[in-house]
Formats: sequence, C-alpha cells, structure tokens
Amino acid sequence: MTSQTIIRLPQVKQRTGLSRSTIYSLIKAGQFKAPISLGARAVGWLESDVSDFIESRVKASRKAG
Repeated sequence: MTSQTIIRLPQVKQRTGLSRSTIYSLIKAGQFKAPISLGARAVGWLESDVSDFIESRVKASRKAG
C-alpha cells in the first residue's frame, strides 16, 4: 500500500506558484483537482495530484515552445 500525503493550501500555492483565487478558478474549470475535506472547515490536496498538475503544465509548455 502506498502512503499518500495531504497538503494544505499554503503548500499548494508554494508548489504551483499560483494564487488561491487562481487555484479555485482552475478547480471550477475542471483543470485542477478539487480538495479533499478534512473536517468541517479544513481541506487539503493529495500531493500526488498537485505533482501531476505541475507535470502536465511542464509538458504543455514544452509542446507549445
């Protein structure tokens, strides 16, 4: 069984370089995975989902150039 790490918004922002509003806009557009509920007022993202997003952006930028 693989262990999965959940990261919170500050770490997501740091890893992607995106603002909170941009992250939520991408979620609404279906381009970024939605967060996982951790409790009544807490959410987080799977670190692997964030890494996949970053990798897809790198691949897309390399194709375009």
